[in-house]
Amino acid sequence: MPITANDPNRKTWLETNPDTDFPIQNIPFGVFLTRDDIITIGTRIGDYAIDLGALHQLGYFKGIDLTDDIFLQDTLNDFISDGRKTWRLVRNRIADIFDKENPELRDNENHRKHILFTMDEIEMQLPVQVGDYTDFYSSKEHATNVGTMFRGKENALMPNWLHIPVGYHGRSSSIIPSGINARRPWGQTMPEGATEPVFGPSKLVDFELEMAFITTDANALGEPIPVNEAEDYIFGLVLFNDWSARDIQKWEYVPLGPFLAKNFASSISPWIVTLDALQPYKVEGPKPEREQLPYLQYKGKKSYDINLEVYIAPENAAETKVSTSNFKYMYWNMAQQLAHHTVNGCNVNSGDMMGSGTISGPTPDSYGSMLELTWRGAKPITLSDGTERKFINDNDTVILRGYCKNDKVRIGFGECRTKLLPAIKQ
Repeated sequence: MPITANDPNRKTWLETNPDTDFPIQNIPFGVFLTRDDIITIGTRIGDYAIDLGALHQLGYFKGIDLTDDIFLQDTLNDFISDGRKTWRLVRNRIADIFDKENPELRDNENHRKHILFTMDEIEMQLPVQVGDYTDFYSSKEHATNVGTMFRGKENALMPNWLHIPVGYHGRSSSIIPSGINARRPWGQTMPEGATEPVFGPSKLVDFELEMAFITTDANALGEPIPVNEAEDYIFGLVLFNDWSARDIQKWEYVPLGPFLAKNFASSISPWIVTLDALQPYKVEGPKPEREQLPYLQYKGKKSYDINLEVYIAPENAAETKVSTSNFKYMYWNMAQQLAHHTVNGCNVNSGDMMGSGTISGPTPDSYGSMLELTWRGAKPITLSDGTERKFINDNDTVILRGYCKNDKVRIGFGECRTKLLPAIKQ
């Protein structure tokens, strides 16, 4: 089925900024609270939020096999479960409805009042109920940087790293949407030179620049997903800040990996940009440095050219860009990650989320964490207000932004914005 929504020549009758993250070729999906305190599933074009529940009730999706309440829910899980054919039909229809040449809704003022909202009239919600969350460790540059810091250059990568997409299972309950604050966590740490651990607020809270993909119901228990079919089960992508308490993590991660250092908060952007919308931005990924096992070998382009930026804004001060990276740097791509995740028969459900792992590029300004950008605090960053940062301070706001761009269309993700509040007193 063709993806007509991606037509780069299509224009919309809605007024949009040429540099918007959300042109008519994007049509992401999210959940928001309307000015009437009604939660609905919607999409966005420019600075307009579109109530898909109202659009459906008013008959604009005739001919598409949808249940009456598919968009009248507080999560996208059921819609995602309907599969790629439905997603594509709905995106194509939305593009037609808002096409500049289509008068059906454009000239119906009464319908527009029920369907259209400006962004300042709504409140974005978490778009899916995340049943399970897995975080990978798939940037070779990031893994090499961290390994060099803690084990030395000769032992930077662990022996398995070039053979499998390393990952761990995280905590879905603490995933929050952009705009919700996070708290500095408490935990055990082992200070330098100490012989016994201490308990207190983390002193080394860090961001992690990631992206995350959302899956649909993919496979029965016991049935792996082939790498060249994996993208059929990926609904879309969000920006992802997987907050990390580095001092807590250093003490607790042996032998089983991250725990309290990673589950106090993970922030995502609220609009899910579909894999369909990102098709024009597919690129070749890094070449394997070791021959990979057959179940991880794929055909065609599986990486995506997504520009990524990180900003830090101190309280009452302007934001400072601290990193510029790209999703295409990932050594292990999404198809490989999902194929590996299920090769043992693990079943994947609608709304499950898979984090990419920290995305670092080849140059110091493209590193995806403060741990790397300041090299464990040895090279502090100066912000717009003149203050320095080794890690994230209380009341700092971390902002992630991402977009794709070619000579015809720019598609973005909006932003993932989170303020770090001081630790709760205990």
